[in-house]
Amino acid sequence: MRHIPDASGLTGWRKSSFTNNGAGDCVEVTYTLDTVVPVRDSKRPTGPAVVHSRAAWAALVEHVKK
Repeated sequence: MRHIPDASGLTGWRKSSFTNNGAGDCVEVTYTLDTVVPVRDSKRPTGPAVVHSRAAWAALVEHVKK
């Protein structure tokens, strides 16, 4: 699995609208890179991000929606 050790340099992070009542217990994603989607723990903005291909991320999102 690929990752970015410190994802704080990336911009455009978005949290789910289902975040724990604003408590910050959620994951964030950014769509600012062309071919991959980094995902990180919102409580650790200077921590690592796991990197998924756009196709893999789209498949996961569709699966969760069902």
